[in-house]
Amino acid sequence: MVYELAGLRVLIKNQYAYTDKFCFKYLSDDQASPVDITAEVTKEEFEEEKKLSPNFSDGYIENICLYRSICMQMPLFGRILMHSSILEYEGKAYAFLGRSGTGKSTHTKLWLKNVPNTKIVNGDKPILACTEDQFIAFGTPWQGKEGWGEKTSAPLCGLCFLEQAKENSIDQLTNKEVTSRLFTQLLIPETEEGALATLELADKLIQKTPAYLLKCDISEEAVQKSFEALTGKNYAEK
Repeated sequence: MVYELAGLRVLIKNQYAYTDKFCFKYLSDDQASPVDITAEVTKEEFEEEKKLSPNFSDGYIENICLYRSICMQMPLFGRILMHSSILEYEGKAYAFLGRSGTGKSTHTKLWLKNVPNTKIVNGDKPILACTEDQFIAFGTPWQGKEGWGEKTSAPLCGLCFLEQAKENSIDQLTNKEVTSRLFTQLLIPETEEGALATLELADKLIQKTPAYLLKCDISEEAVQKSFEALTGKNYAEK
């Protein structure tokens, strides 16, 4: 079946019904026109993933492999997968990034609780598309263990890297500092062409998007710090 993902037409050749149900909101009304990307899973890829996830269903395992296949091809179309939680506020998207355990989910919940009219674009595996002026963050069916996300998109206006700390502070990062943190959050294709395309997109992302380091605890004050830095608005007037 053909799906609409991050502005591209993607043909997914799956064997198990799991993916049909998983991706149904993104099913294209046009099943006949040419596609941009075709995703399918080889027997070898499936078996390798099954070794890593022996307790999951075959449909789930195939689904993981399919998304990897899609995202490995995305850079050739000006798109990258960036592990992050992306929120939308007043039509603009903001990404929260960090290593596992740094508090992305917690900080996302705090924004949803304390900042009215905030919604989640994607809680874990959004796709970013490069335009002439900026990047656009797209929701996808792959939303992490919490299942947070919507079929939506918004211009990406800020990156916020998280670190746990006893006191809250936020500082804008230099391009060099962003580079050292960003690449651990990107999926790098195995092909030379795909890897080079990803590096070029990452460089554009760094150049186009302001980035910050938020050292934070689990409090509303942490939300205030990130809100004011990312949006440029007074938190009291949100």
